[in-house]
Amino acid sequence: MTALGFLYPGHSAEDEYPRIEQLLGSDIRLDVVHTDIGEDAHRVDALREMGSAERLAAGVEGLRMGGAESVVWACTSGSFVYGWEGAQEQVRALARAAGMPASSTSFAFVHALQEVGARRVAVGATYPEDVAGLFAEFLRAGGAEVTSVRGAGIITAAEVGTWGEAEVFLLARDADREDVDALLLPDTALHTAAHIPALEKELGKPVLTANQVTVWEALRLADRRVNAPMLGSLFTREPIVQV
Repeated sequence: MTALGFLYPGHSAEDEYPRIEQLLGSDIRLDVVHTDIGEDAHRVDALREMGSAERLAAGVEGLRMGGAESVVWACTSGSFVYGWEGAQEQVRALARAAGMPASSTSFAFVHALQEVGARRVAVGATYPEDVAGLFAEFLRAGGAEVTSVRGAGIITAAEVGTWGEAEVFLLARDADREDVDALLLPDTALHTAAHIPALEKELGKPVLTANQVTVWEALRLADRRVNAPMLGSLFTREPIVQV
């Protein structure tokens, strides 16, 4: 049994994790600890406070006791708002506090793009435009070519958590571009796990979503690979060999 740890801010789409655990169909356990979200707002100052080292460190003891082999800060906006260097320091501090390999959803997207061999990407974000733009900057720092960003302007994770299939597909269609290698939907408050194969079939390309890449990143840190077609092409491809 491989136990993977996740620090998830507040309560919005945490039910994605038992769903994904079921879809993995393997000896994988996904342990979720909820961190204090503070003010629920897709606003830079609130997001930086939500991702502070103190808030993250407060959640790691339960994961250690449960035998987690890796931990991922399951929040995109609460990591990329620090910028590339700041997000790296956030992860280093988390690893020190947890005593295990650590990452965040923002870095999970960068690594997942490398995995599927995608460079040109489009972003469909629930966030306001300014926050969505910071995610695009983060991806560019990680080597991606972001050709377009669609921000939906939603302020709170609580509202994002109410979105269903219709809203997810509408955001994906609006954000997609014919000339990109992959579409990214970067909010862990968004329910997407049940829709990834259908999204990929409709758009004809890999679709990377926040909770999906977060789990994949935790597996990567634990040196585990799981073939799970119901979680999309990210979970079915052989790793890209970098030359």
